[in-house]
Amino acid sequence: MSQPTKQVVTRFAPSPTGFLHIGGARTALFNWLFAKHHGGKYLLRIEDTDRKRSTPEAIEAIIDGLNWMGLNHDDEITYQFAGASRHQDVAHQLLAEGKAYHCYCSPEELTEMREKARAEGRPMKYDGRWRDRPASEAPDGVDPVVRLKMPQEGETLIKDLVQGDVTVANSQLDDMILLRADGTPTYMLSVVVDDHDMGITHVIRGDDHLTNAFRQVQLFKAMGWDLPEFAHIPLIHGADGAKLSKRHGALGIEAYRDEMGYLPEALRNYLLRLGWGHGDEEVISTKQAIEWFDIDGVGKSPSRFDFAKLENLNGIYIRNAENSYLTDIVAPLIAANEGVTIEESGRARLNSGMTGLKERAKTINELAESAAFYVRARPLSLNAKAEKLLSDEGKANLNNLLPLLKGLTDWKEEILETTVKTFAEENEIKLGKVAQPLRAALSGSNVSPGIFEVMDILGREESINRISDQV
Repeated sequence: MSQPTKQVVTRFAPSPTGFLHIGGARTALFNWLFAKHHGGKYLLRIEDTDRKRSTPEAIEAIIDGLNWMGLNHDDEITYQFAGASRHQDVAHQLLAEGKAYHCYCSPEELTEMREKARAEGRPMKYDGRWRDRPASEAPDGVDPVVRLKMPQEGETLIKDLVQGDVTVANSQLDDMILLRADGTPTYMLSVVVDDHDMGITHVIRGDDHLTNAFRQVQLFKAMGWDLPEFAHIPLIHGADGAKLSKRHGALGIEAYRDEMGYLPEALRNYLLRLGWGHGDEEVISTKQAIEWFDIDGVGKSPSRFDFAKLENLNGIYIRNAENSYLTDIVAPLIAANEGVTIEESGRARLNSGMTGLKERAKTINELAESAAFYVRARPLSLNAKAEKLLSDEGKANLNNLLPLLKGLTDWKEEILETTVKTFAEENEIKLGKVAQPLRAALSGSNVSPGIFEVMDILGREESINRISDQV
């Protein structure tokens, strides 16, 4: 794609009638990356004109989700409803210039119009009956809407950066409503005015908005405003190819964070690869994404959401993450799940333990669950398999081992391993008969990282106390 001639300004414009879903998050990501790639600005506009369905909670959830994903916007957030008077002024200007008109159709007339079109197999569109009638013919008691005079001949061409050249016959475009009967602006009017006033150069959004674009273009032209470039990206489908629904993963971003335990950078990387590609690259850092991303890499076909791929990618990001970063994320989860206060010593254990734990974890939730034993209060509760390991024989072996451990002055992984192995050999016991009960006593489970690593991380005092609790 050629370099834009003026500063790129993109926008993400969600309606706060629900959560930030996965498709919206990808749209925001593509807008953010495109702006960053071209050294431009990425703006956030909350389209809260639907006052009945827009809620403060939804606005907060959207902003929180975007911040968690690292998609921070430039400038102040624009709230569409706040610009209602500006939107109305544009409609009144179009009225004054003869490019819009008052329509006095009653709801009954509109219903009759739709039913007749349906019966005749025609598209259901307004027939323009008030387009050229004088206001003197207006019926009493009907508050008019304001409609834009759309072109009636020829066709409208959109040079879409993803879809290519797309045309529609202007005869298919009815005169859209700009102001409702109560004087409030419609979504179609508000979007165009805001895009112009915010200086938006590129409108990057889902291809379900492509039909809107043909109507919005007419409004830009009627006002004599420069058209933005359009890029309508294919929607995300489920793994089965059907339209994405809740069963596929069409959930709020907070569910991916809180319930499923994905890292924001892993989700960002995964969404980047849903519909955009750069050779065979799968793991792409944010720096690389900004450097490589452009609209010409976006495909025309819908992409398929695949939880297995996302989980695999998340595992890669967990393995490559700094221990301190992972500790910061899992510590609050463990504290909440276990009902414990994690002191500085506990954080230090978690931080050291991450090296052995993160190799096997696919999600943050798995990581938190496997790390929790490092900070659990004594005495540890045991799972069923750990209880079996601490049979009479297991307890006896630990009892005999304890004096050796208490006698150690240097508590290091290698020394601990040598001590336990020597104990097993001298007592003619298989190593597992000592190591497995040790694991059970120290972790409360039959599964943990290497037991000598665990002992080293827990430290001398905590390790000896945990073993003593169980024998």
